[in-house]
Amino acid sequence: MSYRWRRLSTALLALTVVIVCHAAAMADEDLSNETCLGCHGTEGFSGPDGRVLFTDAEAFHVSVHGSLTCRTCHKEITSVPHTEKVKRPDIDTCPACHKEQVSAYRDSIHGRASSQGIKEAASCADCHGNIHAMLSYADAKSAAHWANLAVTCARCHANIELTQRFGIPVVRPVGTYLESAHARAVAAGKAAAVCSDCHGAHNILPGTDPRSSICRASVSETCGKCHPAVFTAYRESVHGKAAMHGASGAPVCTDCHGEHRILPHSEPASPVYAANIPRETCGRCHADERLSRRYGLSVQKVAAFEDSYHGLALRAGRPTVANCSSCHGVHDIFRSSDPRSRVHPANLPRTCGECHPGARIRSSLGSVHGAANALGTQAVHWIRLLYLCLIIGAIGLMAGHNFLDFVKKLQHPIPPPPAVPSGESERMPRPLRWQHGLVIVSFALLAYSGFALNYPESWWAVPLLLWEPQLPLRGLLHRAAAAVMMAAILWHVGQLAASRRRRACMHGIWPTLKDLKTLGAMLAYYFGRRRTRPHMGKFSYIEKAEYWTFMWGTSAMTISGLLLWFVTMTMRFLPNWVPDVATAIHFYEAILATASLLVWHFYWVVFDPDVYPVDWSFWTGNSPASRVLQRSEAPPSPEGTRPSATDPAA
Repeated sequence: MSYRWRRLSTALLALTVVIVCHAAAMADEDLSNETCLGCHGTEGFSGPDGRVLFTDAEAFHVSVHGSLTCRTCHKEITSVPHTEKVKRPDIDTCPACHKEQVSAYRDSIHGRASSQGIKEAASCADCHGNIHAMLSYADAKSAAHWANLAVTCARCHANIELTQRFGIPVVRPVGTYLESAHARAVAAGKAAAVCSDCHGAHNILPGTDPRSSICRASVSETCGKCHPAVFTAYRESVHGKAAMHGASGAPVCTDCHGEHRILPHSEPASPVYAANIPRETCGRCHADERLSRRYGLSVQKVAAFEDSYHGLALRAGRPTVANCSSCHGVHDIFRSSDPRSRVHPANLPRTCGECHPGARIRSSLGSVHGAANALGTQAVHWIRLLYLCLIIGAIGLMAGHNFLDFVKKLQHPIPPPPAVPSGESERMPRPLRWQHGLVIVSFALLAYSGFALNYPESWWAVPLLLWEPQLPLRGLLHRAAAAVMMAAILWHVGQLAASRRRRACMHGIWPTLKDLKTLGAMLAYYFGRRRTRPHMGKFSYIEKAEYWTFMWGTSAMTISGLLLWFVTMTMRFLPNWVPDVATAIHFYEAILATASLLVWHFYWVVFDPDVYPVDWSFWTGNSPASRVLQRSEAPPSPEGTRPSATDPAA
């Protein structure tokens, strides 16, 4: 080729380039934003199919995409008016500028669903808003702003129909989240966890995916992004190490605190509220027999704790008493053999001393789940066994005796008694009646308040426990009633010691062998082997048994109650198993005393046909005429009649 032709070819190529560039510039000028908005900026503008194609020009100019041209996303449009179908301005067009985010989205649960043709799957615009009016996620008005994310996610995840259609296991995640401490903080304008902090923003994966930030193996680390100190403590704990080694039963953050409805530990509805920890949180695993067999744990500790003083008080609604975390720690829980553990033998005095300062001087305080050691365990076992035998045997004999008496009196109704000789009816002098009255009131309050502690879930205990979280009314009432009863008993004993007259009034109350003979004769009468009732004297075996069992039972209740009332002093000077033994005695003695009152005493002063509807001796001090005659030295009643029952009041 000659030199002239080469120059001509170069000139033609340059001219072609200039023409093409000029044409492109003219095309871009023709397809400027103003050109597009000439149609699309008209309110009500729609396509041939009726679909609204209006774009708010003002909103677009202030949006995050306002500096871009329409053709940045809609490259397929080359002329106006155009017939080309516009592609979705998100999955297909966003990668040009947001390659990393779109790549993460395509691998997410939403992206996979979208690729499968599920139209309901969240797209870029669903979360960030209309692409023509999209704001930066840092803008408080943006749908993707951290303060608005819950509402944005709720558009799909609060839709029950969608969750049912696609089998989403968590039905109301947003609703429960909005009740949480995180959502409250966000509503108050504070920085707190929102949906994307836990689930991720674009790379949202199902919890079953090992790569997911909310999978069981990763959820603690996810929470640790906001709670680094807590995560560090948890990671070193027995639970954290077990979880890191793949123990599926090891608890993670969500097992204790919940998933979306995470509440402060000070709220009664929180699973980590003091009263809920033993049963709802720790008890879910430590009372599970399947998990206990797998990891070699004892299932008895939770039940034993709930029956202990601390457990009973928690069940009654007192959040200030010790719970599992008070002794074992919250996130920094170690094996009891670990020197770092709060329940390591060397650390127990300090741990218990936080609530019981006097316990600091002891080298070891033992377990709080049951008896402190082998001696205490055996002692509590035998005390329980002894009292169960007493309760069943003694109450059964009392009920049988009273049944025979009641049947006999129905067979032989008592005739109207003659007049009582003057001066022979006084039974209870005024001081004794006052003492008896104080015992009546205090015993009733003690029984009600005491059993309300042991059975706080019962309907009859609810009125007393309504104020328990704010005011320990049950404890105050129980201690006040105990003080009244002790004062009444001391008054009674003091009078007997100081007054010869009072001792004369109680003369004959000591049990003798004659009482056994009288009991035998009475049983013979009940079974028809004797025609008349035996003479009882001033005090019958009925009254003597009741008086001395009451005095013995009151002494046992007083001593055991004082040991528990002043438990810090008890642990300072006595072996550490003493509170466990005192608790067992106090509880079972209360059952025995209450049952004896209902079966034995109430029969003789209320249901006995001789005195029904009530023996008014406790009020007037005078016994019924029939009982006065029964105690007198009069000869036995003739055949066909029956002397009256004895007076059980003492």
